[in-house]
Amino acid sequence: MDIVPLQPADYQSIVFFTGAGMSAESGIPTYRGKGGIWTKYHWEQVACEEAFRRDPEQVLTFHRERRLGVAACRPNSGHHIIAALEQQHPRVTVVTQNIDGLHGLAGSARVIELHGSLWRLRCPRDGQRLEIKPGSDYPDRCECGAWLRPDIVWFGDNLDQDVINLAMESLAECDLFVSVGTSGTVWPAAGLPQIARRNGAYSLEINPEANENSRLYDRAYRAPATQVLPRLFPSVTGPVRA
Repeated sequence: MDIVPLQPADYQSIVFFTGAGMSAESGIPTYRGKGGIWTKYHWEQVACEEAFRRDPEQVLTFHRERRLGVAACRPNSGHHIIAALEQQHPRVTVVTQNIDGLHGLAGSARVIELHGSLWRLRCPRDGQRLEIKPGSDYPDRCECGAWLRPDIVWFGDNLDQDVINLAMESLAECDLFVSVGTSGTVWPAAGLPQIARRNGAYSLEINPEANENSRLYDRAYRAPATQVLPRLFPSVTGPVRA
């Protein structure tokens, strides 16, 4: 595979747009692929507001099990390269569809979580949010008595408009856009690569499989992030670990 190395200093603002394929290399199952989460569970029973209202304990049990699985996984070298690049470049932003928190665990600070975080709870009654850590105890109910729901975007939920606006602003300003491990077919996230292209960013896709958005990129690499990112940014030094 012919990979053309990039010099980060040649770009003023870099945005990484990451999806399930990025985390799959750390052992986290995708949603719809082979062995994906929705091949084992019905989202209508565990990942929508109606299910939460109908049986909150079942929904919360599902998400507790997901946290246990995620907690056993570590950031891969792709996560670490992005985090190290952020330490060396003044403007690196991660816009992610993932809810696992691996970018933050790798050391990335400027992370826009489009779909929320598995490691945060929200009270649907008073709006209070609670950050939780792997291995820690946390309540199922708020102090007000309401069930605490995961602060993530379920099926049927709207994305937080403030979060979308932040993502759109970063894309409008970037001159290097790197999509990693996402098909980019779920809206409104699917429209983000179009914003980057419309504003003249040099756009790259890192994904083993092509998709309907692949035509938007200047160059595509059909391989996983851990194979491409080290060769794409060979000048990056820092805590890059497998």
